[in-house]
Amino acid sequence: MITHYYRELFNFCLRKVRDADVAADLAQESYVRVLAMEQSGRPILDPRALLRKVALHLKIDMDRRAELRRHDDIDALTEPDMPAQPPHLQPDAVYAGTQLAEAYLQAIEQLPARCREAFSLYAFDDLSNKEIAQHMGISLSMVNQYIGRGKLACAACRDAYEE
Repeated sequence: MITHYYRELFNFCLRKVRDADVAADLAQESYVRVLAMEQSGRPILDPRALLRKVALHLKIDMDRRAELRRHDDIDALTEPDMPAQPPHLQPDAVYAGTQLAEAYLQAIEQLPARCREAFSLYAFDDLSNKEIAQHMGISLSMVNQYIGRGKLACAACRDAYEE
């Protein structure tokens, strides 16, 4: 039924892409998709318009993919022209983040054992204060004190690091 629109669709695609091989590919893919719609039982009221619309959408998708692939040869770029890594991946930032994490861990390690345990369950295991109290067999107010003490130690660590 829709096969007699091929030449017209091919010419439409050729005007859009100015390359006979690409136009033929677009026309063929348009036919494949419209025939799949037809075979799935979807009514096609205007096959000519649908073929053009599908071809146009395929052309837009093709242009988008081409734009994503369009780039310079990265090996040919000079050092100053190389794309910069995001700030959080710069060597200085990575080193600073590692140092800060180690400082936090050291501050937590210096807490008394029960305080360290409660704060670790809170900070690293994501347990609620009530769950920590049950797990450790202590009162909720004691858990709150331990967590507060851990937070103060981390805040002091952060403040010392930012100076």
